[in-house]
Amino acid sequence: MVACSLLCGSGCFGQNLMPASGPGGMVRLFTSDAAILEAQEIRKDIPCTATPVKPILGFDLKFHAGYDVSIPLKELAGSDNQLTMVFRVSPEHHPDEPVYFSQHFNVPAIDADAGGSTLLSGMFDLGEGKYHVDWLMRDRAERICSSNWDLDATLSPKDKQIALDIAADAIQPTDTEPFKQEPPVSRMQGDSPLNVKVMVNFAPQDSYSATLQPIDTTALVSILRSISREPRITKFSIVAFNMQEQRVIYRQEAASQIDFPALGKALRSLNLGTVDLKRLTQKHGDTEFLTNFITQEMNVEQDHPDAVIIAGPKVMLENALPQDTLKQLGDNVKYPVFYMNYNLNPQVNPWRDAIGSAVRYLKGAEYTISRPRDLFFAWSEIIGRIVKSKFGRTAVASPSAAQ
Repeated sequence: MVACSLLCGSGCFGQNLMPASGPGGMVRLFTSDAAILEAQEIRKDIPCTATPVKPILGFDLKFHAGYDVSIPLKELAGSDNQLTMVFRVSPEHHPDEPVYFSQHFNVPAIDADAGGSTLLSGMFDLGEGKYHVDWLMRDRAERICSSNWDLDATLSPKDKQIALDIAADAIQPTDTEPFKQEPPVSRMQGDSPLNVKVMVNFAPQDSYSATLQPIDTTALVSILRSISREPRITKFSIVAFNMQEQRVIYRQEAASQIDFPALGKALRSLNLGTVDLKRLTQKHGDTEFLTNFITQEMNVEQDHPDAVIIAGPKVMLENALPQDTLKQLGDNVKYPVFYMNYNLNPQVNPWRDAIGSAVRYLKGAEYTISRPRDLFFAWSEIIGRIVKSKFGRTAVASPSAAQ
């Protein structure tokens, strides 16, 4: 199988939403394309195999669906070419309101005796519901491969209370920019606004990996977005760090909104494939860094947060954080502490990590985030506990203040 990057100039998974430009808001298609889609005709002028990608709920609380198409390289032999995909997705309850997409792949010159095949892919996002897809691919010689299939994006009964970030029956292009700014949130006004501090370890699941995988980035950013969308929180302090490089990457103090574009720009400075010789000479440098980091960030005298939330993959160290440091920290921490441990395969590594041990010592709560539902239910419980803690302290403080 040949990697799809052989044929792609701008990424295999990107697709363009076709805007309505015709009369009555209709999408304007080539007559031949429209006829094939309308007839739901199956053609194999190019002997390709289109395989639907079933809807999967992502950490961003949207269903992600799409297709993979396999094409024998010998069918693309010759001078440079271009493959164009045109497809429409129609919700079952609104079949007269389809959404159209197009996608283009540049094909370099390929030898006539080329063996193997290439795999091309496309993705789009869905809300809960059932859908029908009509799909075609054509080359410059107007050879056609076409197919159609049905999709079912349905939450399981135990997940029905999850509030998705996309409306039912909605169809959207997949967003390829994970650090796009959030729309403004209408914050609750009152005497007891919430102020939280969030520390995120932007690191891959595999501590030896040289890259931060897209799934890891999406999950960690989704944790931040869940927190940022809470209307009861009016002040955010964000600290992004990386245990492999043992450094703070980004900091935002006491802001009314998380600056996602600035965070994304800062994360581009990560260089996980490079080893700092200075760190190699430090026998327990990772333990020392984490100890100093947690001590500094949780000894908050000015900000007085209502809660501290730590998020990220497990941090397994040879040496635990010093007990005397944790004891001193525990004497000063007067707010609840939460750990959202991002762990895709908890069965592989079920042991408590260094951050989890510290949070446990501080009488905090740890939540394992392995699936989107874990994120939704963990945050629902965390914000409830923060509110309860805040109002509890306020209720206790009020009588003494009145005296």
